[in-house]
Amino acid sequence: MGGTEKGRTPRQAEFGDRVRAYRQELGLSQEALAEDAGINRTYIASLEAGMRNPSLDLMARLATALKVDLGDLLAGLQKKKGRA
Repeated sequence: MGGTEKGRTPRQAEFGDRVRAYRQELGLSQEALAEDAGINRTYIASLEAGMRNPSLDLMARLATALKVDLGDLLAGLQKKKGRA
C-alpha cells in the first residue's frame, strides 16, 4: 500500500481519480499509460485506487504521458486532507 499500512488518504484518492480521468480522456489503457510513463501497469492500478503516494519524478512522468501540465494534475490537492 504505497509503502505504508495506513491506507489511502483523500489526497491520494483524488490524485488517482485525476490520473484515471486524464487517461480515459486520452483513450489509454492502464498498460499504455504505464508504458508511456516507464512504470509497471500494476503501479498505475494501485495509483488510480489511491493506494500509492508517488514521487515528484513519477508525477512529472505521468503528467508528460497524460499530456497535461503537472500543475494542472496537482491543482488544489494541498486543500485535501493528507496524513495527520
